[in-house]
Amino acid sequence: MLNRILSFLVFIIVSLLLAIMVHSCANIAAPMGGEYDVNPPVVRNSTPSFNALNVSPQRVEIEFDENIKIESPTEKVIITPPQRNMPIIRSAGRRAIVELKDELLPNTTYTIDFTDAIVDNNEANPLENFMFSFSTGDQLDTLSIAGRVLNAEDLEPVTGMYVGIHSNFDDTVFTNVPFERISRTDSRGNFIVRGMAPGKYRVFALGDLNRDYKYDNPMEAIAFLDSIVMPSIMPAVRQDTVFVDSITVDTILDIKYTRFLPDDLVLNSFLSGFQRLYLLRNERSVENKLNIFFSAPTDAPGFSLIEPKIEGDGWYVAERNLNNDTLMLWITDSVVYQHDSIRMQISYMETDTLNRNVITNDTLSFNFRRTNQDKEAEENKREKREEGDGESELPEIRFLNVQSNMQSTFELFNPIRIEFEQPVIAFDSSFVKLEKEVDSLYEVIPFRFETDSLNPRMFVLRPSWEPGGKYKFSIDSAAVTSIYGLWNNTFEQSFTVKDLDQYGNLQISISGLVEGKKAFVQLLNNSDKPFRKSDVKGNVVRFQDLPPGEVYARLIIDDNGDGFWTTGNYEELRQPEKVYYYPGKFVIRAYSDHLEEWNLNSVPEIKQKPIEITINKPQEKKRRNLNEERQQQQQQQNQQSSPMQGLGGGMRGMR
Repeated sequence: MLNRILSFLVFIIVSLLLAIMVHSCANIAAPMGGEYDVNPPVVRNSTPSFNALNVSPQRVEIEFDENIKIESPTEKVIITPPQRNMPIIRSAGRRAIVELKDELLPNTTYTIDFTDAIVDNNEANPLENFMFSFSTGDQLDTLSIAGRVLNAEDLEPVTGMYVGIHSNFDDTVFTNVPFERISRTDSRGNFIVRGMAPGKYRVFALGDLNRDYKYDNPMEAIAFLDSIVMPSIMPAVRQDTVFVDSITVDTILDIKYTRFLPDDLVLNSFLSGFQRLYLLRNERSVENKLNIFFSAPTDAPGFSLIEPKIEGDGWYVAERNLNNDTLMLWITDSVVYQHDSIRMQISYMETDTLNRNVITNDTLSFNFRRTNQDKEAEENKREKREEGDGESELPEIRFLNVQSNMQSTFELFNPIRIEFEQPVIAFDSSFVKLEKEVDSLYEVIPFRFETDSLNPRMFVLRPSWEPGGKYKFSIDSAAVTSIYGLWNNTFEQSFTVKDLDQYGNLQISISGLVEGKKAFVQLLNNSDKPFRKSDVKGNVVRFQDLPPGEVYARLIIDDNGDGFWTTGNYEELRQPEKVYYYPGKFVIRAYSDHLEEWNLNSVPEIKQKPIEITINKPQEKKRRNLNEERQQQQQQQNQQSSPMQGLGGGMRGMR
């Protein structure tokens, strides 16, 4: 009996081993081939040769050790001096080819900066910081300057902006003459202008819209340095680390190199504030309202009706939007809005070809087509009125709709805003009450009542809130009447104003501010949008009743004292108002006073803006290691194909 059991166990073990062997043979991994190429292309030859002198080639060819391609040549490849006629940049097998269409200038260094555009054809390994130069004279200029372009208002890095130089210091050169040499900012706003001769230069940045390398369009973003730049070199030493593997350091080497100066220029980019003014469109989406849209803020146009012919301005109520670029005309005269087609003579400001705003006269048509259903409904109503059908249904009463910013919990510093769906012709404020709860009873409290200057449908109430107080706001029925005869239904809203213990206070002591300079600080949310503002007084700025949370801050030097950031103007050689960002964040806690310090000059401008609210964040270049990926893939395949995984202990236990 025992021999039978032993024989049966041996049979099971042998069968299991045979099954494992068969399964392993059936799952042989595919051959993986040789190592992937992880090295960038290597230059073998060029025509003309690198740094050649006294040559004037219209065609440059660079040969590599493998097939290559040029990625985004119009964006990444920078040729200087700038070319008026677009060069042809292409790859052909192992060659990079650049065909220059402009006539070459005498005694000039030409630089073709490929940045990281050249990659090998298969694995796309980039050849980074690759540059080719030659000279049409007997001297090669090799100096360079470098820096960064930031948006002047929010210190965001500016991508794809030309940076150029002029050796002529006349202020009109920037607007009339193309740059002598150029670069273009990368994704982080960095630039390097190469191939410069010794001398003195003015430096500019240009968001060139027409590719003429000069500032001749007020819609172009620009930047300019007030100071003169002199390129130079100096010997320098940097440290380079040699690793045994990805973790272990083998050697730290001191590498001598030539440093090109200046390499820390900062240009603040801005738009002049000029906007081309023109009429975008006009529409009539409902029968009793005309909309006129302009491309930019403008003064109210003059207009008169042609069809139907109505004299004066009693046929409408005007409304402007907050940006002052849209005019809405609410038609009050039924004779006018019952017309399917309305024609209007209008006079407005428009920008001409010389960028001057001039008066333009035009005729606008506003058409509205009623649906068949609307026409049938109107016809039925008319027939019933004519028949005097006493049994007909009474018309449905429709009240004037009202909206407000009130919620069950209300911010301590907010006013009450109410907006009606139609312009208001009568508002009896004596039927508007704001009451505060005192000992379980409500007492009427005073408030300041304001009408919006642009919107005839908007009203603002400014009471003096008591922290933590309970309030009730009400409007009696028929207190408000619209221009179309609608009146409001009873409106009532109860709410509680937040208590002081739900807010924090922030005081910032500021150093580094030039004496006598006016400034204000804006608090920003995590989207870099300002939500509170306060003036700097005696080098201190205070914010009361802040909701808990994380806030950021920027300070603006208010040179003209208007309380807003003001852009620059090149014609006046005026820089945009200076902006500083606090390089961290403030964490506001409820029922707390926060005392902070801010040295405006403790952090360089290019590092001030916190990365959390920077839109154009730095992106670390990650090169794929295809060999490591293949090894990991092979290991995963081996693990999946081996049923012994996890069974080894059991097998050993059966011995």
